[in-house]
Amino acid sequence: QVHVVESGGGLVQAGGSLRLSCAASGTISGINVMGWYRQAPGKQRELVAVISSLGGNTNYADSVKGRFTISRGNAKNTVYLQMNSLKPEDTAVYYCNTITYGRNYWGQGTQVTVSS
Repeated sequence: QVHVVESGGGLVQAGGSLRLSCAASGTISGINVMGWYRQAPGKQRELVAVISSLGGNTNYADSVKGRFTISRGNAKNTVYLQMNSLKPEDTAVYYCNTITYGRNYWGQGTQVTVSS
């Protein structure tokens, strides 16, 4: 069993910044990908950013490149998403994801709202 918990969402004005945190616990392989996804009202869930096990490889959605940074924490199985220059279209529920032993695990999501 794997438990994933996100935190750090909130309300921010356009141009502002937020930092999301995620911690995964349980039976997790040493080789696991972690990532952030988001889902806006009426839209499908989409990839925001993913990072490899050791943090050497990252991948971003085109819409967030240059504004968002995903990173691994010092604590095992933690990941952060630093979001700068936020736009109203970044408003969504943000979900943390980990893939371990061939299975996907999701957090409950954290709301990010960007006002114009």
